[in-house]
Amino acid sequence: MSLEHGLPGRAAATPDAPALETPAGTLSFARLADLAERGATYLDRIDPSDDAPVALLLDGDADFAVWFHAAMLAGRRVLPLNLRLTVNELAQQLEHAKARCLLGAAEDPRLAELASRLPLLRAEQPPRPASLPQSPAVRVLRGRDDGRTLAVLYTSGTSGRAKGACLSWANFLASAVAAEERLGESVRGRWLACMPLFHVGGLSMLVRSVVFGSPVRLHDRFDAAAVSDALDAGDIAGISLVPTMLSRLLAHRGSRRAPAGLQVVLLGGAAAPTQLVSRALEAGYPVCPTYGLTEATSQVATAARPLPGATLPQPMRAVLGTRIRIVLEGRDARAGEAGEILVQGPTVMQGYLDDPAATAHALRDGWLHTGDIGCLDAQGALQVLDRRDDLIVSGGENVYPAEVEAVLLEHPSVAEAGVAGVPDADLGARVTAWIVATAGPAPSIEELQRHCRERLAGYKQPREFRFVAALPRTASGKLQRGQLGR
Repeated sequence: MSLEHGLPGRAAATPDAPALETPAGTLSFARLADLAERGATYLDRIDPSDDAPVALLLDGDADFAVWFHAAMLAGRRVLPLNLRLTVNELAQQLEHAKARCLLGAAEDPRLAELASRLPLLRAEQPPRPASLPQSPAVRVLRGRDDGRTLAVLYTSGTSGRAKGACLSWANFLASAVAAEERLGESVRGRWLACMPLFHVGGLSMLVRSVVFGSPVRLHDRFDAAAVSDALDAGDIAGISLVPTMLSRLLAHRGSRRAPAGLQVVLLGGAAAPTQLVSRALEAGYPVCPTYGLTEATSQVATAARPLPGATLPQPMRAVLGTRIRIVLEGRDARAGEAGEILVQGPTVMQGYLDDPAATAHALRDGWLHTGDIGCLDAQGALQVLDRRDDLIVSGGENVYPAEVEAVLLEHPSVAEAGVAGVPDADLGARVTAWIVATAGPAPSIEELQRHCRERLAGYKQPREFRFVAALPRTASGKLQRGQLGR
């Protein structure tokens, strides 16, 4: 399916099929295409530039989806902005992307401040698409081809500085096709979107909806009770979660088993503790762990649907069209040997926006260097160990925080755990754990030390435990280890 046959083609093929479902109502594909066309005409009028991206500072609701599709129809790049960023962080991204048009919510005080700081930027609350004049027909996209940039998504990439990953329609389409090959008919069913749409996973759902004609039920945020109720309705085929969300959902549901209609729980964003996955599988949740990143348009390696009665997930393998290498000290690692994960395939980004140095560093010899550490077994199954930036070198030994966190989460009194290295004069870095306790008495430090001694080598055991009320996380629920202790 080419870009020209995206939403217009879907609207022509299945006009009355549901596209977006929200508490305010349902939009069919025909209605979505009509609203997106009106929005595209509006964008042409307020900013006729072909090159400047359209920035969206909107909640994950139907309006976000409409303006995302409107920008595509207008032949414009989309710059989805993280709602949790500060004014300074937003201004840096907008300036770097040379955005002149920012659409945001009127009640967001950052909108006016950004407009005053960036005089070339048109910042406003967009009109409701339904209030715009009706266009005579959905047009063929203006001057676009499948390989040109569709979305610019800012990510820390392989370093701490945010960079704009440029993703094309061809990238998103390849990702959608790969998802269908691995996850089967579930991608043609109804998916519940409770993760931010401004992330690559959320945008991928919107694109898959158009490609396969499947409806997306939108929740503007993750709420365990609301998600549980939606699943109990029995018509949700798939849902994407990060481990923290899955843990909270299981805690909310207690002894209730997964609804029979649920076909896939796509679990990504961080390494999932084995205990959590096993508990979900035992309760009937079809958990499919996945490893991906923005620069590869979401999924890189994904597990197939679990077998009936399984207590461990299927292994993660490269999705259709994707190749994975593990490189250690300039050579291909042996089976089971840890090294940097390299990725090649049709989902890999074109590069970082206006950053040739970062692009050259990340894309070398046709391979995306992810900065993540993992290993492949003899059958090609991928195990992701950690981010290279999160690796702790303590007393000359490598410690992977995710491994230590997984052990801590096995303790019944630990609700959440984060592990990072704290500078130490003798060791170089001291393994330190931040703990969020479950309801009830908090575990003692002696308990946690004993628990870790039984399961971890001495150099991996935390030297210090700090109890906190919450851990720093991104909008999608990923743990921000770099913020621990700050």
